Amino acid sequence: MSVKKKLLYRLTLAVGPFIFGLLTRLLFATCRISWVGREHLAKLDRGKQPLVAAFWHYGVFLILHLSRGKRKWVAMVSSSKDGEYVARIVESYGFETVRGSRNRGGIGALKGMVKAVRDRGLSAAIVADGSQGPPLVAQPGAVLLASYSGTVVVPLGWAADRYWVFRSWDRTVLPKPFARVVVEVGEPLAVPGGLSSEGLEDWRLDLDRRLLAIYRRTWAMFGREGH
Repeated sequence: MSVKKKLLYRLTLAVGPFIFGLLTRLLFATCRISWVGREHLAKLDRGKQPLVAAFWHYGVFLILHLSRGKRKWVAMVSSSKDGEYVARIVESYGFETVRGSRNRGGIGALKGMVKAVRDRGLSAAIVADGSQGPPLVAQPGAVLLASYSGTVVVPLGWAADRYWVFRSWDRTVLPKPFARVVVEVGEPLAVPGGLSSEGLEDWRLDLDRRLLAIYRRTWAMFGREGH
């Protein structure tokens, strides 16, 4: 990498995530948000129980915005170069981050997440379809984390009546100003410890079905099959 490109990268890394975080906070503040199933979170909050929040990658930024300040959180972020931007945005919301992905540092990152949840009582935010997809297909990470840390998985999803879609593998969505947004919280999954490979797949499929059902229900509220 040339000196000029290095300087440009450092500049965008220092300024870009801050600007994006500020603009999205202002944007989300204009949205009219309604909730379905929020009582599931309220029950866990009363018991001060950590949780693993699982959601599709396309909706990550609104989920982070809605979660900030209510709990102490840790999130897994890709260890790729582009992941550094995401990590800084996530940290600007007050989240701790652990770096790793399915193909790079994933086992070490999972161990770091387990330690944060089990030993320190943090809740975890996991994109269910991973950092590389395929989109809307649950990976085993959230189930493994819940099994190893002794907590539950809470499936989440949202949809909006007006939104922008980015040209990314997951078609990341941002609601437009003053959009109506519906957020659904699913019933927690009490994942048992010590899962076998067969048991892990059963629970992964269960989470996949629940997340897809939430996805379809929320978008159907606006007359759409999806984003």
